[in-house]
Amino acid sequence: MEPITHFLTGACIGRAGLNRKTAYATLAAVLAAEAADIDILWSLAGPVEELKHHRGITHTFLGAPFVAGAAVGVVWLWNFWLERRRSRKANEADTGTNEPAAAGRQKIRWGLLYLTALIAALSHLLLDWTNNYGLRPFFPFNPRWYAGNLVFIVEPVFYGLFFVALVLPWLLGLADSEIGVRRKPFRGRGWAIFALTGMVVLWCVRWAEQAQARAMVENLQLTTEPVTRMALEPYMVNPFRWHLILETADYYQTGEIDTRSGEITSDPVRDTIYKPADTPAVEAAKQTLLGQVYLDWGRWAVVRDVGPEPVAALAPPDLPPGRTWTTVEFSDLRFAYSFLGTARAAGRSPLSGWAYIVDNREDAGEGMGGQVQK
Repeated sequence: MEPITHFLTGACIGRAGLNRKTAYATLAAVLAAEAADIDILWSLAGPVEELKHHRGITHTFLGAPFVAGAAVGVVWLWNFWLERRRSRKANEADTGTNEPAAAGRQKIRWGLLYLTALIAALSHLLLDWTNNYGLRPFFPFNPRWYAGNLVFIVEPVFYGLFFVALVLPWLLGLADSEIGVRRKPFRGRGWAIFALTGMVVLWCVRWAEQAQARAMVENLQLTTEPVTRMALEPYMVNPFRWHLILETADYYQTGEIDTRSGEITSDPVRDTIYKPADTPAVEAAKQTLLGQVYLDWGRWAVVRDVGPEPVAALAPPDLPPGRTWTTVEFSDLRFAYSFLGTARAAGRSPLSGWAYIVDNREDAGEGMGGQVQK
């Protein structure tokens, strides 16, 4: 999922009761819930390197304990700085000791704090598994990608749950202060549990609707050839609508499913994508860094030779007479649909890549999303 969902999930994990057990529980949970995305720094090495390493070792069961440890380390440094600051102020005031102030503060239980951070770090893996991008939780021992395809990478319904869980208690606290009610410590536990439970309920609803959509497809023959595999991609907000992808030996068939009405819409002409020819340029492109990384990640990758078509991010190769170049495009059908639920998207699909191939064998430049791989 995107960072906001991870941050807010961590906040709810901390406020669901763990913040009553140890100081800094919510802070540690928020940091650990998003820390795995530190691998986004690979984008500094180029878009292909980012795709190669994103959701890598930090998004694994092996890496989660270290991610949690790093989050707790940041909290330790923060607490160390605060204690030094308090001691300095106490000395400047010539109080001789800061024990009375410390007596009113919540105790830090480092073991519980690490457990809180570990739970939050594992929540990052769970959330990323639920969308259609996926992750490799058993990497490096098993490089396979896993994806639940239950929700899209952005789910506005979660924002509504988090708003109720995190903002409403604060608003109620303001109302209490207006009428002179004594402020209660650790407000919002019930609301945080409500939000986390609501998230799980939404996953269950989507899982059930996805299963129903699959059953609908299996009971209706949409292609003239045997289907080798199927995918059902989610839409934002609407749990009843699914984007269908079917693969046969010669082509892909896409469509739209509405489990509420029981309707499947698929035009044999418009929604049929024939598998492109495997040209020498395509074979050469598959051997590039982009090709190796993309085909490892793209479970529904389509690689096509589109001819000498320039890409906006990079000027085409300047070649002497007698030499030729072509553009090979990489795309993934999981994202080649209008996931916002509006009209069909035009142009290059998100997370697509390209490579210039010279004389059907040489790599003359590659990149993704309008950015060149250095």
